[in-house]
Amino acid sequence: FPQKPPFFPQNSFSPEQRMVLVACGPFTPSDSVAFEPLSDLLEVVARDRPDVCVLFGPFLDAKHEQVESCQLLSPFSDVFRLCLGTIIEGTRSAGCQLVLVPSLRDVSHDFVYPQPPFPFPDLPKEDRARVLLVPEPCTLDID
Repeated sequence: FPQKPPFFPQNSFSPEQRMVLVACGPFTPSDSVAFEPLSDLLEVVARDRPDVCVLFGPFLDAKHEQVESCQLLSPFSDVFRLCLGTIIEGTRSAGCQLVLVPSLRDVSHDFVYPQPPFPFPDLPKEDRARVLLVPEPCTLDID
């Protein structure tokens, strides 16, 4: 008899539908670290107003040409914080729950598996209730 894994609760599901937007990085074109694809994604979030937005890294890709050749003008951690700040501010008006999942290719994060959540002590107070920084791997229970 097939059995459900033990981590799935036997709850009844809410009849209300949820819109979940999922995207994977990298969020930069291969020839620059301008986050144009990320800006496009944030426009979709603002327009479609999903209930939950799950973003997987890499947010600043260790395999990016400018990262590998050390051509960035700012430290990796500063570029990464700018990227996360842009994501958090860009999703604020949509009011969606934001889930940020690290990648082994995130240049400014621990290169271990399993990965701990991103440390982000600068997370604004008004966003702490809607932004979830999770480890990789993790299990998400949406509603």
